[in-house]
Amino acid sequence: MKILFLCTGNSCRSQMAEGWVRRLKSETIEAYSAGIETHGLNPDAVKVMAEAGVDISGHRSKHVDELKEIEFDYVITVCDHAAEHCPIFPGEAKVLHFGFDDPPRLAKEANSPEEALDCYRRVRDEIKALVEKMPEILKNR
Repeated sequence: MKILFLCTGNSCRSQMAEGWVRRLKSETIEAYSAGIETHGLNPDAVKVMAEAGVDISGHRSKHVDELKEIEFDYVITVCDHAAEHCPIFPGEAKVLHFGFDDPPRLAKEANSPEEALDCYRRVRDEIKALVEKMPEILKNR
């Protein structure tokens, strides 16, 4: 099964989702991530994923057009902006939305660097919980 995780800039949430799938579900799911824009890989996302034992430091921010030749089974938007602006995909890809808070936006309200990282950790763990239920949860949507 091929899944594309799509968010606005492919810097944080979609990268985390790709990393979790590669770590937890690589035997059943081939994961990709991209954005409707590219914002670069978020260093705090890399940091909190490493804390959880998942290395995404080699990932790079990709535009969705770079993956247009791949026939996905599912395209999962992980932020509202991407869901609203999701491009049309050829083939039989089923588009689903699982929205997660934006860690960089949440971190702006933090009172310390550690509190800012906690925003990333919470979203990281929420994405992991979703991935742990795959592919079963996809078949029920």
